[in-house]
Amino acid sequence: MGTRTLQLDDDAEATLSFLCDQTGLSISEVLKRGLQAYAALAPKVPTAETPYQVFSRLDLGPGGYAITPAKSAKKAATEAIRKKR
Repeated sequence: MGTRTLQLDDDAEATLSFLCDQTGLSISEVLKRGLQAYAALAPKVPTAETPYQVFSRLDLGPGGYAITPAKSAKKAATEAIRKKR
């Protein structure tokens, strides 16, 4: 059996005290039951997409929005500045 130390903010501490008073359970038992309830719920909660998953759906094609390959970026920037003048 492992021992854990955790820090609770004032609201969480008040909630924990309330649950212990209402149920008559110990702090450890309230926390164990809370973990079990969350473990039962967790598979149903959708997880956030990773940045890679979001980017892969954008389908920007090779180079994305780039107008020139990276190896010629300096030249392209110079030309773009000249066109604006």
